[in-house]
Amino acid sequence: MSAMDKIKKMLKGHEDQASKGVDKVGDMIDDRTQGKYRDKVDTGQDKLKQQLGTDRDQDVPPPPPSP
Repeated sequence: MSAMDKIKKMLKGHEDQASKGVDKVGDMIDDRTQGKYRDKVDTGQDKLKQQLGTDRDQDVPPPPPSP
């Protein structure tokens, strides 16, 4: 079992709290770097939320491609 699997198992049922924690840490990093890396921090937050299964948008299917 990988470390990510163990973390996911620990967070089971606490997805909202994990998502808030990821947001809080990202905001703290933005504050300390004065927003210099905001786009990279936001990307990292999104990817971490997807990995942990805390991204609420993940349950919504992507829109169909435009013709």
